Amino acid sequence: MRIGELAAVVGVTTRAVRHYHHLGLLPEPERRANGYREYGLRHAVVLARIRRLTELGLGLAEVRDVLADDAGKDLAEVLTELDKDLARQEAALRERRARLRTLLDAEGGMPAEGPVSPELAALFAGTSHLSDSPMAVKDREIIAFLETAVPAGDRERLVASVGEALGSPGAVARAGEAYALLDALAGAEPDDPRVEEAAVALAGCIPPGLFPEAGEPDQDDGFLRAFYDDLAPAQAEAVRRTLRLLAEERR
Repeated sequence: MRIGELAAVVGVTTRAVRHYHHLGLLPEPERRANGYREYGLRHAVVLARIRRLTELGLGLAEVRDVLADDAGKDLAEVLTELDKDLARQEAALRERRARLRTLLDAEGGMPAEGPVSPELAALFAGTSHLSDSPMAVKDREIIAFLETAVPAGDRERLVASVGEALGSPGAVARAGEAYALLDALAGAEPDDPRVEEAAVALAGCIPPGLFPEAGEPDQDDGFLRAFYDDLAPAQAEAVRRTLRLLAEERR
């Protein structure tokens, strides 16, 4: 058989055959006097086996390990592990679909910040009336970003802390007052006397669990710098003072 005939018989492309040759998965056949490869039945059997294994989800490195064992004694072990991995993927997919359905069915629809956790979406729904505040909108964007960016083990603590900050009518009212004070600083200078008032109000909205470590955050942190750059000078100064106040309280 020529390479095109072999590929057609097994149901793969000639490019795939050449790739398997390059990786050493499929033995190179002898060449005829005219230079063309001449494939035999053994090549078709091996190529069909490669196709079946890859369709089951094995990576080419795993296929190599299976093919290297002439007796095939490790195949059952490899496929058992693959089955377990597929089961984990199925469970994760079901969980993701359930979370997606919760978001789609949520009262008020999808948050403007996009697909966040159902818990965070519910908290955002409770503060939707603050959407006229530019600082409230920024705050929600940052919270949504942090939920995505923080390590998986910290997400639950983050959402719980946000729930403490925004999970009751009184907390939402305090947050609204702090946002209003920060919004009023949009055109002010960092030495504006209202900066301290805004910092104190904002510090009163932040639960201890959101910043559990003692000490003032590193002001040279890249994320903090980017966050400050996105604010007006007086607003950035108010946030800096807020973080200092929280650090002092935790000492």
